Amino acid sequence: MAPRMDDIMRLCCDISANQQVKVAVQHVTRAAIVAGGTVFVGGILAGPAGIAVGGAVGGLLGAWLTSGQFKPLPQILMELPPNQQQKLYSDIMAVLGNLDWTDMAQLAALVMGNAKLKQQVTAALLSYITKELSAEVRYGD
Repeated sequence: MAPRMDDIMRLCCDISANQQVKVAVQHVTRAAIVAGGTVFVGGILAGPAGIAVGGAVGGLLGAWLTSGQFKPLPQILMELPPNQQQKLYSDIMAVLGNLDWTDMAQLAALVMGNAKLKQQVTAALLSYITKELSAEVRYGD
């Protein structure tokens, strides 16, 4: 991995670890299908009341399917294939613009020391995770 890309990946890991971001990638789609399916079946079987019951049951089933499936974001980032790392790198570099740094320590100091820049990098990272990986994001434990 190129040094600058490695710095960006490590920065993203540091930011997400600092904020205790966890991500569920694989089972979110399945949970959404289950939730939608139960709403549909509830609507067919019991009309409007069935839609409400199906939504509640589907939501609970969806939550159960994704519970325990969350991984720390730094782990997900380090497991990304090179093409996805390159896409994330491009997205973060679009935020950083002409920012110049010599090593990871300096990059981290520049970004973490500037609240607005840190917020923009975090937003770009979370946008990438939700759009490109179709992942659900959770904060804390």
